[in-house]
Amino acid sequence: MASYIFGERGGIHVIDLEIAVKKLEEALKFLSDIAANGGTVLFVGTKKQGAQIIREAALDAGMPYVDKRWLGGTLTNFRAIQDVLRRYLDLKSKSGRGELSKYTKKEQIGFQKEIEDLEVKVGGLVGLNKLPQAIFILDIKKEETALKEAVASHVPIVAVCDTNVDPSDVEYVIPANDDAVKSIKLIVGLVAEAIKEGKANNQQVK
Repeated sequence: MASYIFGERGGIHVIDLEIAVKKLEEALKFLSDIAANGGTVLFVGTKKQGAQIIREAALDAGMPYVDKRWLGGTLTNFRAIQDVLRRYLDLKSKSGRGELSKYTKKEQIGFQKEIEDLEVKVGGLVGLNKLPQAIFILDIKKEETALKEAVASHVPIVAVCDTNVDPSDVEYVIPANDDAVKSIKLIVGLVAEAIKEGKANNQQVK
């Protein structure tokens, strides 16, 4: 991250704001363009102070998300994840229609626990029918597995990168504090807005 650092104050690295703004604008344009072309952006952020922000922004933008725990193989073993998604949606549908009531109480409890477990694992991925056109990661150190899978699957990475990470695998670096709630809210909110703007442009073209 050396090229994004302005200097050091009291032992703390200070990000160059001029560079940060430029890189943010580049990332937002990239994401907006993807949305304008009907593409999908997967939001990923499981750290305590960012999970809810990631989930709400993804829902606002109409995009899939991972806010609790990255399920190994989400990108690199996508077919298996699709099978898990289908199981989850099938159980939810049957539960909603009351079709599980024919089973014993014990079996019904088992199904309900399975639904709740799958909700945590893949609930945010509903609607993700193919590999996303990009992945937006809040913290690449925390989401190391997601980063590696994106690289292996050739999915372009947009990520918020603090001064303590190696951004060499990130196509679109957003230099910023990835721990401060205010910083997270601002950047994630801008990402959601860029995607919504892109989707609106896509609708206008149609």
